[in-house]
Amino acid sequence: MPFSTWLLFCGVALLTCFSPGPGVLLAISNSVAVGPRHTMFSSLGNAAGLFVVSGAATAGMGALLAVSASAFLVVKIVGAGYLIYLGIKQWRSAPLRLDASAATHQPTTPGKLFLQGLGVAVTNPKAILFFTALFPQFLVPGESLVLQTVLLTITFTALALVSHAFYVGLFRQLRRFLTEARHLRLFNRISGGLFVLLGLSLLRLRNRAA
Repeated sequence: MPFSTWLLFCGVALLTCFSPGPGVLLAISNSVAVGPRHTMFSSLGNAAGLFVVSGAATAGMGALLAVSASAFLVVKIVGAGYLIYLGIKQWRSAPLRLDASAATHQPTTPGKLFLQGLGVAVTNPKAILFFTALFPQFLVPGESLVLQTVLLTITFTALALVSHAFYVGLFRQLRRFLTEARHLRLFNRISGGLFVLLGLSLLRLRNRAA
């Protein structure tokens, strides 16, 4: 693959990853709830989910979803429903303190955080459309499809993790503001509402390569 092609892909992937979406919002909400160290488990789950989506698209599942209205509708409904579920759960959750003593009472385990991030990634139709519509445009004909897919997926995943770390770090700067229970409760309401809005927006997503 020409270096210029890889750089162009990096530019497109960078814009995509740094545009706030379900993965970024999940990282931010988890950083407030369980702290940045535990948030990395949900981000790693999201990264693993991106590999699953990339592999499925390469294997032809992405193309199937692009042409099959029924299959795409199922994925869209499942993805939207999962985001709405996370939003309602976040909205109803009690405000958590951001100090060390609160961490000992946090019931969320690394495994659950990982699966949460994985679920957000594999049920996101936007990620499927990205790997179906944009991803193949950067593959060079005549070269190893597997090697190119692995290289570009690793690149995209690394940029996704960087974007999560950036937004988590940015939000941690607001730690002092979020120490009060009323502010944490407001944050739960806002992030929960955004999850629901993202879920509802997925229902309006059309099945087209654009």
